[in-house]
Amino acid sequence: MVLFSKFIVATLFTRAIKAQIMPFDAREATVDSVHHALYSGLSTCREVVSSFLARIEAHNNLTNAIITLNPKALTVADELDEQLATGNATGPLFCVPILLKDNYDTVDMPTTGGNLALAKSQPTEDAPSVVAFKKAGAVILGKANLHELALEGISVSSLGGQTINPYDSTRTPGGSSGGTGAAVASSFCVFGTGTDTVNSLRSPASANSLCSIRPTQGLITRTGIIPISYTHDVIGPIARSIKDVAVALTVMASSGYDPADNSTARVPSTIRNVDYAASLTTGSLKGLRLGVLNGFFNRTASAEVTPVNNAMDTLMARLEAEGVTLIPINETIYNATAIQAALDVQRFEYRELFDQYIERPSLAGEHPSTLNELYSHKATNGSGGEFLVIPSQYEYVNTALISSTSNATYLQRQQGIRNLTLALLNTFASNEVDAIIYPEQKNLVVKIGSPSQSGRNGILAALTGTPVVTVPAGFSEPSDDAPIGVPIGMEILGRPWDDEKLLGIGYKIEQLLKVRKSPKWARDIVEVPAYDSVPTVTPDTSAIPSAYPLGTL
Repeated sequence: MVLFSKFIVATLFTRAIKAQIMPFDAREATVDSVHHALYSGLSTCREVVSSFLARIEAHNNLTNAIITLNPKALTVADELDEQLATGNATGPLFCVPILLKDNYDTVDMPTTGGNLALAKSQPTEDAPSVVAFKKAGAVILGKANLHELALEGISVSSLGGQTINPYDSTRTPGGSSGGTGAAVASSFCVFGTGTDTVNSLRSPASANSLCSIRPTQGLITRTGIIPISYTHDVIGPIARSIKDVAVALTVMASSGYDPADNSTARVPSTIRNVDYAASLTTGSLKGLRLGVLNGFFNRTASAEVTPVNNAMDTLMARLEAEGVTLIPINETIYNATAIQAALDVQRFEYRELFDQYIERPSLAGEHPSTLNELYSHKATNGSGGEFLVIPSQYEYVNTALISSTSNATYLQRQQGIRNLTLALLNTFASNEVDAIIYPEQKNLVVKIGSPSQSGRNGILAALTGTPVVTVPAGFSEPSDDAPIGVPIGMEILGRPWDDEKLLGIGYKIEQLLKVRKSPKWARDIVEVPAYDSVPTVTPDTSAIPSAYPLGTL
């Protein structure tokens, strides 16, 4: 008995020494690696959280990805350490540090949408998805930058400045969830959240060699998220691996039915409470039938397009070598540019939804009372109603301020969306495919200063409400600006409620190809100080390109 006690003491002493000489390594950390460090005694929760804070403090100047850090993050970590010490460490995300796109309502931090006029807008209730994260044990580190109010895809905002792609400092990180994408790629957190109105969970994943899921609309409640469109909007996770995406999705979907978002009533009873990570398995891809949406490629050779085609062609050849049958889909209806021009309805829904959000009694702090006031000189919080004047966004807002769901054009487009959805389901059935693949973006993610994020293919899922998993597909050739190349992503689209199936396909492809690479500078070890409090991060608004001046309508 004495010998056994001495063994326990020696083991605990050894673990304590290891924890001192082997601080937690946040680089490419996963949910599993965090839990291994905690449950084996190699690290404390405070040490895990501190390691991510140190990376943000050291390297956020290279990405400008973070708007604010949660002042309570270390306090939460200490509380979790107390639970760990008493053997009460529970929750699938216990002490997993995450970042939220700054359009998720949080009681601990303002929710700004990256807009100066909302800098002091303070929710008094967490969004249900945030409640679910906290219940699962996650530590919310802070808020990530986004394209202002999530209205474009180049991730620049009047409050947060321009977020920079960590693989190529001359390029955007995709968007609108580009702050999340850049932060996850840089190992500033284990995973982050985004929103997707047209492309915004998938574009940053593609541009940062990450994985994501745009879930079937209704799987996760959108309550407590700054809205754009009832028809288009979903929320979801972005991570460095499919498994972490699946773990995060399981938690986010656990909120279940929400009477404040009636899209959640559509979830079939058979998939409620699914553990999306538990069903992931390695194995052969043989026998899988994947449709290839040829209309979502640009086969014109150019420096920006050819690398995407090369990456996709190489990937598809590898899939065929593994026994996957690729079915070409050449129907002319699948033209992303034409679909968006003819059927996009977000401008008709935006003003009404935003006004409902901003007028809620649970929203405290200083903020405009309507969208019209936000984009006027009437703002009373000292911002003067300033916002970024980006050509596509300026025209978008002007249209949204005078459009509504009562417009005849809106009703016509909704009928067109129903027709498109039926056509897509028919394409699945007639071709007998398990999923449909195509590049997330026809060209490399655009340069900083570009007027818009061109070439993206997200509109099909955005209108039909169908799920899409994004996985890394490859990289462009290295260059002086991009030392390991620019990331390229592929979308895997399925039928409604095929989320679990798509994650399984994505996981097998991810394990087969192992495309993911971290940014070159993000591989450096960062010294972790003993923090007394959470450091502050100030966004670099001087990084706003001169092409995007501040102004008012």
